[in-house]
Amino acid sequence: MPCHTLKGKKMTRTQEIEDKFWAALRSDMTIMLGLDGSHSQKTRPMTAQLDGDEDHGPIWFFGSRDSGLVHELSGTQGAIGSFMSKGHDVFATLRGTLTVDNDRAVIDRLWNPFVAAWYEGKDDPKLVLLRFDAEDAEIWLDGSSILAGLKMLFGSDPKADYKDNVAKVSLA
Repeated sequence: MPCHTLKGKKMTRTQEIEDKFWAALRSDMTIMLGLDGSHSQKTRPMTAQLDGDEDHGPIWFFGSRDSGLVHELSGTQGAIGSFMSKGHDVFATLRGTLTVDNDRAVIDRLWNPFVAAWYEGKDDPKLVLLRFDAEDAEIWLDGSSILAGLKMLFGSDPKADYKDNVAKVSLA
């Protein structure tokens, strides 16, 4: 894969795509999250929280003990997440494990006015902090653009142009 330079360091196209995913997730924050192999096979929109400035997991979610996702969760389970940026330019499917991890230090670091609006404070008995340890992801960058359309009009193969806009990455 070709290398690109960003902030003085060389990176592969795969790393560039992964970096775009983390930047989009920090900005847009909503993941459709569900349990792998769940009887209900439902995913739910959850607001992702990243702890610190590093682009890696775990990904945290505040949830409620009353939610179907928490009711179905027993111990550590396989989970899947789907992400689409607001601009529809980054898409991802993540696979990993989900567990309840009510680490008070993490709750204190991630607590903010948007989370507080849903709970009676950090000691609300319904409050649950979920930890999603993403193991891998498949990330797609949007391949539809005016330039791609023009290339197609002039006989260019859109599949050949798009192949460098998909990456399978390890997040563990």
